[in-house]
Amino acid sequence: MSTRITTPFNQHSTAEEVSEGVDLSGKRALVTGASSGIGIETARVLALRGAEVTLGVRDARAGEQVAAEIRESTGSEDVWVLPLDLSSQESIAEFVAGWDGPLHILVNNAGVFGPPLTRTAEGWELQFATNFLGHFALTTGLHPALASAGGARIVVVSSNGHSASDVDFDDPHFHTRDYDPWIGYGQSKTAVILMAVEAAKRWAGDGITANALHPGGIRTNVLRHTPEDVLEDLLSGVADHEWKTPEQGAATSILVATSPLLEGVTGTYFEDCNEAIPYVDGAWCGIADHALDPATAARLWDYALETVG
Repeated sequence: MSTRITTPFNQHSTAEEVSEGVDLSGKRALVTGASSGIGIETARVLALRGAEVTLGVRDARAGEQVAAEIRESTGSEDVWVLPLDLSSQESIAEFVAGWDGPLHILVNNAGVFGPPLTRTAEGWELQFATNFLGHFALTTGLHPALASAGGARIVVVSSNGHSASDVDFDDPHFHTRDYDPWIGYGQSKTAVILMAVEAAKRWAGDGITANALHPGGIRTNVLRHTPEDVLEDLLSGVADHEWKTPEQGAATSILVATSPLLEGVTGTYFEDCNEAIPYVDGAWCGIADHALDPATAARLWDYALETVG
């Protein structure tokens, strides 16, 4: 019988609190989507703890502004910005080709939530293309850098929205079924958890750990496509739900990325700074069985390899 992994921290803990005493000097970190929301706080705290941090961002100008603010607030000069559009396989390939040296911490943080049906140049549905296929191409492309680091950690930011949908292998891009933005989002967030599950298995021999997480509800720019009444509907009947600050929202990412308490832990899903409990229908927390299924994870990995080429 497995024992649930717990820490002294909870939903109220902040990213600074969970990383107190951690020294990341000599470590290199990459945070995607680091120019807004919890990505900013994730990058800031990694820099604060001594890591060299690269912001992988779609908007380089916004990224440079954030980098300047991080340098000023932390005193670190090792904060860099590189263009990265997770919805573009060309952009990802250029990013990977330009990366040099080891990578100790990869935080797959960028995400798209609930847009109208939008397709990439390949005809892929935007949420699945960005949240999953983009991060898959990036992560597998950076595998040599992660393997050379020794003890690298992959952190995958998912969502409790994963409970809305398993991966539909017959029509992941909504070519024949009706498009529902919430189902599309849920599918993409299930997929990234499954990516972490399979990476944990395939790359254990390289000393790489991979874990996924739900950061909590944070009112950030990722919700820009979601009307207020829809947000309230999503939260209806959840009496104990609280919106988190960005400092609290980044805590689980930072814990998984840096904490000695999680040394060697891999293939696990966290929320509120602890391993998640099993999901029950209608709950606002927990990990659904379909998101940890090893057979689905292996199938999805092979599908993604074939898809991104």
